[in-house]
Amino acid sequence: MKNILLLGAGLSSSSIIRYLLDHSTELDLELVVVDQSEELILSKTKGHPRSKALTISALDEELRKPYIQAADLVISMLPARFHVEIAKDCIKYKKNLITPSYISDEIKAMDADAKAAGIVIMNEIGVDPGIDHMSAMAIIDKVKAEGGKIHSFKSFCGGLIAPEFDNNPWNYKFTWNPRNVVLAGQGGASCFIEENQYKYIPYRRLFKRLDHFTIEGYGEFEAYTNRDSLKYRSIYGLEGISTIYRGTFRRPGYSDAWSQMIDLGLTDDNYNMDQSENLTPRQFLNAFLPYHPNRSVEDKLKDFLGEDKSNMFEKFKFLDFFSDAAPMGIENASPAQLLQEILVRKLSLAKGDKDMLVMYHEFVYQLNGATYTITSYMVNLGEDQTYTSMSNTVGLPIAICAKMILTDVIKVKGVQMPIMKEVYEPILAELNTLGISFIEVKAKIQGL
Repeated sequence: MKNILLLGAGLSSSSIIRYLLDHSTELDLELVVVDQSEELILSKTKGHPRSKALTISALDEELRKPYIQAADLVISMLPARFHVEIAKDCIKYKKNLITPSYISDEIKAMDADAKAAGIVIMNEIGVDPGIDHMSAMAIIDKVKAEGGKIHSFKSFCGGLIAPEFDNNPWNYKFTWNPRNVVLAGQGGASCFIEENQYKYIPYRRLFKRLDHFTIEGYGEFEAYTNRDSLKYRSIYGLEGISTIYRGTFRRPGYSDAWSQMIDLGLTDDNYNMDQSENLTPRQFLNAFLPYHPNRSVEDKLKDFLGEDKSNMFEKFKFLDFFSDAAPMGIENASPAQLLQEILVRKLSLAKGDKDMLVMYHEFVYQLNGATYTITSYMVNLGEDQTYTSMSNTVGLPIAICAKMILTDVIKVKGVQMPIMKEVYEPILAELNTLGISFIEVKAKIQGL
């Protein structure tokens, strides 16, 4: 019997667990799920006879050691910063490893050791990164095989609320880690190339420089640029491309309002606020507005927004920023941590809500003297609050990859991501049967 060790039973693990247990007899495998909450594990494994709940700390090297040694494959759904130590164990004990996270410099440096150990460390195999890589490479490889030259590639992805459950003025609810949303774009300028010109967008301008799209049946979207689009030139084999740009989808109006949060200073995570545990949402907001002996917090926010941004006031009001009912109770908190607390209270998925994942690629290429565009998009809706679209689109590629490694379909070794045809082709084909599919439209246009 094969043994898979899954570290972490959080949101995106739901779909991994269901898929692997559904295929456990066929693959003759046992799934060992590690989490500090046995209740959480059992809620997802549902007492399946080929599952085992293990309530140890996955961060404790001595505690996890025997379970990694007993595994044929390890899947780490831990926060990305913990993958390095797990990867070291997997190399030491010659165990294959899958993570959905971006390849860090530390993980990249393990390539030679992983190859020497005869294992694969497959990274970036969730949705973004993951399905974005695979679906992009499917088109890139096809265009190149036809003899085409890609001039432009733009790619966008966003986790959103399904339209029928979109019932707040932000047109958004959390479907992923709220902290990542609050800190999005921080840490340096976003960079891309457009018509052979390098472009840089500093954080303070990030949510003000937007692209706009319409997807048939799903309405309007806006997109802000991701951190570093330039590195994908080499990853995708597009070194000479004139335009490459990656971004994140939101509904129109979100980014402009979020930009006001940045301008106020509410997203700053670089310092802690004095007596933060005593701050109510109203006091928190007021701390970033000018002192005035007579004007209310509401009026001062309206002054800050100005007439041209007055429509943003209702978005702040919806988040209960003017509530003085109770302190938030978070000690030594940064502004970003307090903002996250406010947002989670109002923008979390409600019982019965369904989420939506939207991915969109746009290619321009030349072939035989003509210019063509290919647009390829995927819209996926969640099943419920356990098997959300985010859980399915992150978890299913991981689970399918695990199956392919166990059955020796994936033979590549070392530190990898799913950009090889022998990896992405069968995964995309199976995802298509599971309702995660792309609609592709090709058109001929005038020369550039």
